[in-house]
Amino acid sequence: MKLDDDIHNYYEHLVLERIEQMGLDKAENQDYLADLCCLTLNQVPPRYIRYEVDMAFYVSPNERHQMEMNVATALTKAKEFLDKKRQE
Repeated sequence: MKLDDDIHNYYEHLVLERIEQMGLDKAENQDYLADLCCLTLNQVPPRYIRYEVDMAFYVSPNERHQMEMNVATALTKAKEFLDKKRQE
């Protein structure tokens, strides 16, 4: 059995958006970014959707803001962890 190709975790979108905002997509290599995404996504609850428009209808602005803050906090922790490991 295979799930629909359209099903994805909305937090993936938010994590990638935050990475771009921070300029990490240009500053870091693909391995680092993949590890960063995994570590960040493991800290937030999954939110599966089929279409981006679903989030516009089912998430309030306050909830969306909280999701963005959760990603920012999780990404900071993940980045600190990876950077510390890189220095060891």
